[in-house]
Amino acid sequence: MAFHHLFAAAALLATIASAQDSQGCSSPTLFEGNYYCSKVDAITYTGVGGTGSYNRVTDMPSSGSCSSSPSNYSGSLSPLDQEVSLHMRGPFQLLEFAAYSPGGPVARKAKRSDHIHRHAHHHARGVRARGVGDWVTATIDGEVVSWINEYNGGAAPTASSGGSASASTSTSTTAGTNNPAPLTSSTPSTGSSPQNWTRQAYYDAATQTSQGLVFLNHYGGTGSGVFDYVYGNSLSYSSEDGTTGASSPQTLASTTLPSSAEVVIMTDSQCGAQDTDCGYYRPGTVAYHGFNGPAKAFFFSFQMPNEGGTSADIYDPINMPALWMLNALIPRTLQYGSADCSCWTSGCGEFDIFEVLTSGYHKAKSTLHGNVAGGSSYWFRRPEEISIKLGVVLFDDNIHVKVLDADTDFDEDVSGVIEEIIQSTMADSGTVTLFRLAGAGSG
Repeated sequence: MAFHHLFAAAALLATIASAQDSQGCSSPTLFEGNYYCSKVDAITYTGVGGTGSYNRVTDMPSSGSCSSSPSNYSGSLSPLDQEVSLHMRGPFQLLEFAAYSPGGPVARKAKRSDHIHRHAHHHARGVRARGVGDWVTATIDGEVVSWINEYNGGAAPTASSGGSASASTSTSTTAGTNNPAPLTSSTPSTGSSPQNWTRQAYYDAATQTSQGLVFLNHYGGTGSGVFDYVYGNSLSYSSEDGTTGASSPQTLASTTLPSSAEVVIMTDSQCGAQDTDCGYYRPGTVAYHGFNGPAKAFFFSFQMPNEGGTSADIYDPINMPALWMLNALIPRTLQYGSADCSCWTSGCGEFDIFEVLTSGYHKAKSTLHGNVAGGSSYWFRRPEEISIKLGVVLFDDNIHVKVLDADTDFDEDVSGVIEEIIQSTMADSGTVTLFRLAGAGSG
C-alpha cells in the first residue's frame, strides 16, 4: 500500500505484513518493515470480491465536518467493479497506456448502481490532516504558501484520509478472513475471459496521442479546481509536465514525473450535476468518471528511474515510485485529508499495482486494501534503466498483474493477449505466484 495509505491505516499495514510473512514463502526477508520473497513476473490475487458496505460521502460543508451514509456492494470484484482511477507517483515515466473492457465501448454516464463504491486508499504522499497549531503548506495559484492551522472542525483525525472513518458500517479484514464474506471458493476460477476486449482509452507519449482519457492532479485552485483552508487542494487538470495545475485538459508530455508529482488518469467523460451519474463529489473539483465495470484491463509501458535521494518522512516520499488504483469516489472527494471525507477507511477499495516502499530500492510490491485485504511478498523488479510493459486484468474474482513481452502492442483489440494473461497466471510456477484472499487459502 505504499505511502499512499495513511498512517491511520497503520494497524491494517501491520496485519497485512503478518499475512505477507506466511504466504507460501518459507524464508522471506524483512527489509525496512516489509517482507520480500523472490522476484516474479506475474502475481494473481484470487478471491478479490465480496459483499459488504462502506461509508459514501454525501456532503462536504464549509465547516469541514463531512457527512456520509452506508452504501452496499456485492460482486465477484466488488467494490473494484465500480469506477476506478489510476495514479502514478514519480520518479515515473509513462510511455504508453491503454484501457480495455469486454464488448463494445463503455457506456458513458451510465445510471449509478445501487451498490456504490466502498473501498478507498488514500496515499500518504499527500498533505496529512493537520491539528490546530500545525504549520500547513499548500500550492495556491502556482505559489507555495504556508499558514498556521486554526481550524478544529469536528475532531478531525491526525492522520490523512486513510484514518479511521467514523460511523463505519464494516471492518477491514486481512487475507484469510471472510468478513465481509467473499463471493469465492477455495479454488480460483479458471474460466476463459470474455471475447473481444476492446480499447476504451489510449495514450502514447512519443506521438502525443491521447484518446478517451484525461490527466488530473492535486493542484486545485491553480488553473482549475478549487482550494480552501479546510479541505486544501481539489483535483485539477494536470499541466503537461505533471507538476502543477492547468486550466484545461492537457496531454502528458514525454517526461519523467519527479518524486513530488502525482498524476491521475480518469476517462474523458465529465461527471454530471451533483448526486447524479457520479454521485456526490467535492463542489468545485474537476470531476470525471473513472473506469467502470466488473471486467476491465489496463496496459502500461513505463520506467521508474532512480533519481537518487532518500526521505525520512513518509508524507514526503522521495525516489519511491508507485502505480496504483483507487475507487474513483476517493479523489473526487478528498484523497488527502480528514478520514470522514473519504470512503477509504470504510472499505471502498484500493489496489497498489507496482510500488516501491523504500527510497531507491529495486523491488516493487503489490497490495490490495479494503474490507478484503492482503499483499504478496513476491516482488517485481523496478524498471530503472529500461522500460517494461505491464498488464493488469480484473476479471472473474481475480486481479492478474503480469510483465508483458517487450513487443506487445496496445492494439484496439487485445482479446488474445488478455486470454493469455489470464490462462498463464492461474497456477503457481517459478515466475508466477497466486495470493489467495479472504479465506481462499494461503497463497
